[in-house]
Amino acid sequence: MIFARKVWHLLVAIKDGLVLLFMLLFFLGLFAVLTTRPSAGVVRDGALLVKLDGAVVEEPAAVDPLEMLLSQAEPQKEYRARDVARAIRAGASDDRIKAVVLDLSQFAGGGIVHMEEIGAAMDAVRAAKKPVLTYATGYVDDGVMLAAHASEAWVDPLGGAFVMGPGGKSLYYGPLLERFKINTHVYKVGTYKDFVEPYVRDSASAPSLEARRALYAALWDNWKANVAKARPKADIAKVTGDPVGWLKATGGDAAQASLAAGLVDRIGDKVAFGERVKEIAGTDPASTRPGAYAHTALPAMLAAHPEADDGKAVAVVTVAGEIVDGKAGPGTAGGERIARLIDKANADDAPALVLRVDSPGGSVMASEQIRNAIERFKAKKRPVVVSMANLAASGGYWVSTPAQRIFAEPGTITGSIGIFALIPSFERTLAQYGVKGDGVQTTPLSGQPDVLSGFTPEVEAMLQASIENGYARFIGLVAKSRGKTPEQVDAIAQGRVWDGGTARQNGLVDQFGGLDDAVAYAAQAAKLGNDWHAEFYGRSDNRYASLIERLTGGDEDDAGESAPASDLAGLVALRQQSQMVQGVASVQRMLGTRGAQAYCLDCPVSPMARPKAAGDPGWLARIAAFAGF
Repeated sequence: MIFARKVWHLLVAIKDGLVLLFMLLFFLGLFAVLTTRPSAGVVRDGALLVKLDGAVVEEPAAVDPLEMLLSQAEPQKEYRARDVARAIRAGASDDRIKAVVLDLSQFAGGGIVHMEEIGAAMDAVRAAKKPVLTYATGYVDDGVMLAAHASEAWVDPLGGAFVMGPGGKSLYYGPLLERFKINTHVYKVGTYKDFVEPYVRDSASAPSLEARRALYAALWDNWKANVAKARPKADIAKVTGDPVGWLKATGGDAAQASLAAGLVDRIGDKVAFGERVKEIAGTDPASTRPGAYAHTALPAMLAAHPEADDGKAVAVVTVAGEIVDGKAGPGTAGGERIARLIDKANADDAPALVLRVDSPGGSVMASEQIRNAIERFKAKKRPVVVSMANLAASGGYWVSTPAQRIFAEPGTITGSIGIFALIPSFERTLAQYGVKGDGVQTTPLSGQPDVLSGFTPEVEAMLQASIENGYARFIGLVAKSRGKTPEQVDAIAQGRVWDGGTARQNGLVDQFGGLDDAVAYAAQAAKLGNDWHAEFYGRSDNRYASLIERLTGGDEDDAGESAPASDLAGLVALRQQSQMVQGVASVQRMLGTRGAQAYCLDCPVSPMARPKAAGDPGWLARIAAFAGF
């Protein structure tokens, strides 16, 4: 027995040693991956490669490496719009850059304001007599806009360029909820505040359709004007007026149809495109693959051309994504987090504050928390300016009310001044199965609100009164900010959304301009002269970026790798997946009783997510592969 016990202990010790050795090798491999990064700030003679294999956003969401490792879903990459535009503009003046290349093979889109910003940067490169080339298998609206600004737009022979136009359908659950006897309690103010309609109706109301038609018509006109100016030969009317006839004219060959309509300039696969870039930028000495060309990736270009930091700092705080209670973000505007950033700028004695808003709204409480922080900054008699990106609606407009100047773009969606609350209750559902509530109430509010046994009339009336009071407060804030009477604001409020051009006409916006214009105005208002720079609060580089980039399969230094196909059928599949995700999200919104909300239904949803590749082994398996296991 003693001998057997010793043998057993030896085997256990060997097992423990092997486990420790495996863990040591694992973390050594993880550390190697984490710390291995491309040479920062090294710009090579050749092309600037901007590989947009994800979505362009105002503020990329934070990625938790641990959460990503345990998840089977691939996180969609996000690129900060101003970084993309800044890198492209730097390519115009950097003598080492011979051309700018945008790889849009896996581009997930972005807002129209961001596309205009990037398109303007592409125009600056062309004005410097340098070519700008784009490549994709399938271009859709946002990609088509970027391709319009290129000197050469290439498309794969099996792909094409497709113009969908803004708009679409939303799901309406009213009859379904009625079938299951679910009571949807709606408390709102605003004829056009249609966010609650999908939960109580089977179709959009007439006011909702009226507002949407006006909004989408303005956005559509703005898109067409931008594309027509950048690419006059593009026949958008032909592509959108009779899309079936347009495609059938080339026997269903979308690439040839796109070329005939002037949406693209050349047809060729990734290798042919790379060979064309090689003619301009030279051969990549580090690669022997066909189509590999000399280039500098986006991160290296940004590192080589850092943002100015001379003079006093004009504080810029970003409110991007849904406004929620708590510390959420970046990528989501947690009210507490944003308020702390503003208070930090206040404590730093920043001479001016610019609030960059790209949000469809959200929690009234969180919006008010942000607004109060701005008022604390403003109380020290320093200028506050708002710069609206793609969206600044509902809660996004609420947080904009303290500004002395509001900048927006014609394609900005704003307004939607109105609030609501949405609470489901299930007393009728339970009653079908013989379950009913009963008990003793000492007051009409005892045990209320009761989502299982039903609401009392007093609770219903109090909730509606509270929402009406919140709307009156919203109207009052806007009236004070815009120099109008509450009655004048109410006439353009009622929950209606406006495009930036119309918002400027009705006084909700002061002038057109981007973030740079807003920062320059704030610096001027603070009497800083020309000695100033923008300091972005809350922005910090992700120290796990290298690891995340490797695990997601993204290598911006790779200019020759083929991307997954995105022909018309593939684009339909992506949109189908996106709609399923949106459907689930809308149900979650109804069940998430989060108090009064200032949210915009008509604001565009997030870009389409790229599905996880079939047979993907998952992140832990990838780490093991990187570590050599």
